[in-house]
Amino acid sequence: MDLLGGTGGPVRIAGRELPRDELLGWAAAVAAEIRGADAVAVHATASMETVAAVVGGLLAGVPVVPLPPDSGPAERAHILGDSGAELILAGGRTEVSATEPPLLPVDWLSRHDGGGVDAEAAPDATALILYTSGTTGAPKGVLISRSAIAAGLDALAEAWAWTPADVLVHGLPLFHVHGLVLGVLGPLRVGSPLVHTGRPKPELYAAAAQDDGGSLFFGVPTVWSRTAADPSTAEALRGARLLVSGSAPLPVPVFERLSALTGHRPVERYGMTETLITVSARAEGDRRPGYVGTPLPGVETRLAAEDGSPVPPDGETPGELHVRAPLLFKGYLNRPEATAESFTADGWFRTGDIATIGPDGWHRIVGRASTDLIKSGGYRIGAGEIENALLAHPAVREAAVVGTPHDDLGEQVTAYVVADGVGERQLIDFVAERLSVHKRPRVVHLVGSLPRNAMGKVVKSRLGEL
Repeated sequence: MDLLGGTGGPVRIAGRELPRDELLGWAAAVAAEIRGADAVAVHATASMETVAAVVGGLLAGVPVVPLPPDSGPAERAHILGDSGAELILAGGRTEVSATEPPLLPVDWLSRHDGGGVDAEAAPDATALILYTSGTTGAPKGVLISRSAIAAGLDALAEAWAWTPADVLVHGLPLFHVHGLVLGVLGPLRVGSPLVHTGRPKPELYAAAAQDDGGSLFFGVPTVWSRTAADPSTAEALRGARLLVSGSAPLPVPVFERLSALTGHRPVERYGMTETLITVSARAEGDRRPGYVGTPLPGVETRLAAEDGSPVPPDGETPGELHVRAPLLFKGYLNRPEATAESFTADGWFRTGDIATIGPDGWHRIVGRASTDLIKSGGYRIGAGEIENALLAHPAVREAAVVGTPHDDLGEQVTAYVVADGVGERQLIDFVAERLSVHKRPRVVHLVGSLPRNAMGKVVKSRLGEL
């Protein structure tokens, strides 16, 4: 199954550009070297070597394991050992330890002829093994098939009216669904040029908008928050077609400020490693702050209560989001029990995310069941609503809300806030004026920064360390 389109524009990564045919020739040389391997790891820096290595794996029909370049020794050893990767593909200057698989320097293959590679593979063959963040234990290898990637990218191309005439711009890491599947395989399949800025910096996005004709921009909320804080940078994006935000909820105040400064209401979407992107706002249609849109073509969703009973799509009642779609993962590598536990008896994937669905099908993500649904005094409280209320205060730059143990309430609403010139009592009162009294934070910790991962998500399990 061919994942790549027949023609397309050039690819530029951190200032280095290659025409599509030269990139594919390089990838074919990589494919010739790895053909027949059970799996290969790719040291996934933001580089042309990473793109050539990943595409080479696709051409050879060999599962690719993106390896975060900043992973610690324990995480790196776990991913390499668990995946069974036989080689590490990277630039020639990359160092590997004596206990790791051997290094294949892909830059040394750039002038070789990789002819004779069979690009055909079964649709259900594993294309990528992506490792989860490991917030509830050791990272799990998520098996993503070629057909799932194709279905997911084709659905997004339809939803976002994404065509070869677009120029995609982003600077996201190349070891996650957002940066790699959407941000690299997406333009290669659609045929649009790609400008990867090396780092997701607003000023680099602005330069790509002005100098490269960037029309489609991918970013995480941190990128868009920083863009909204710099009016001149935001102004440069007025000529774009779509600004897409994902990987974490976009705070409502950021949505509104970005819209005012750029003239674009951002497109939000929802997905996870196991499902790719399942829900999104559309290029042609409504875009609502705080909502992630409606299911993509071929995707079904539903809500379930803790006892498994159906939750009505009334826009108010939260429940765990279940998904059924052709773009779901094949399972967790070497973990049949974890795979079985992640699906309901009737075959729906349990996302672990709490959401509401309106009568019109619009989805709002409340947060993770494990960290973002707070049970306090008999109430079920979504952390995201309180975070948005805090972020509406002009002095607040960042906010994260969790439930912490409370003798009487079970859990209390606790906030961690990065702010200037405002006190705990003022912030508690500010939220109480805007939301129900039971939703106000009972404790506010003023901190210098919030712990985040590579995709800009707040790591709530580390908030207690502050």
